[in-house]
Amino acid sequence: MERLTWRGWSRLGTGILVSVAVAACGQQAATGSAGTSATQGTMDHGTMPMAGATATMQSSTMPMMGATATMDYGSMPMSSAPFDAQFIDSMTEHHRGAITMAQQALKESQRPEIKQLAQNIITTQQQEIDQMAAWRKQWYPDVQRTGGMGMAMGDMQVSGDTSTPYDQRFITAMIAHHQGAIAMAKEAQTKAQHPEVRQLADAIIKAQQAEVAQLTDWSKQWFGS
Repeated sequence: MERLTWRGWSRLGTGILVSVAVAACGQQAATGSAGTSATQGTMDHGTMPMAGATATMQSSTMPMMGATATMDYGSMPMSSAPFDAQFIDSMTEHHRGAITMAQQALKESQRPEIKQLAQNIITTQQQEIDQMAAWRKQWYPDVQRTGGMGMAMGDMQVSGDTSTPYDQRFITAMIAHHQGAIAMAKEAQTKAQHPEVRQLADAIIKAQQAEVAQLTDWSKQWFGS
């Protein structure tokens, strides 16, 4: 067999490339506009997953201190779960975050006012968690845990920055946390199927708006901001 020189290999490669190009052109001519339509028609925005169904916080992972969080259990897609089940799952997780922060405040706060508010939060929100659990068991016994409402919950932990007084950090975190609950409750006022859920949403908005106002006043009195 004759050994190919550099020019021989070059001519051979060029011939192969030309053959491939001709074949591709022929295939494109055969498919025509139908092939183009089939390629472009594969994207359907109406079937894209909702943004909230994507995980930004796994139930097994705690959020970074001071960071806002949304909830995603990575189970039933939001679009296929009843709204009331989504609300219950979100608000239950949200209340647990408030209780955790309030329990910490009972130990670390220097202000009796903060400790009293923390105890009220623990008592009230645990009662609401128990009530929502009973509703969920009654209304949705066969519905697996949902991805929640996919809304920002606000701060789920008090910042660990010790250069700022603890009570100031608690106020900042709890205001943001309450604002998350208020936003979820306002959505439930118009979307909930059960009147009990709408009534709970009304109560959450009223109570937590009052607490935000109180926390804001304390922040101005104690810390000038």
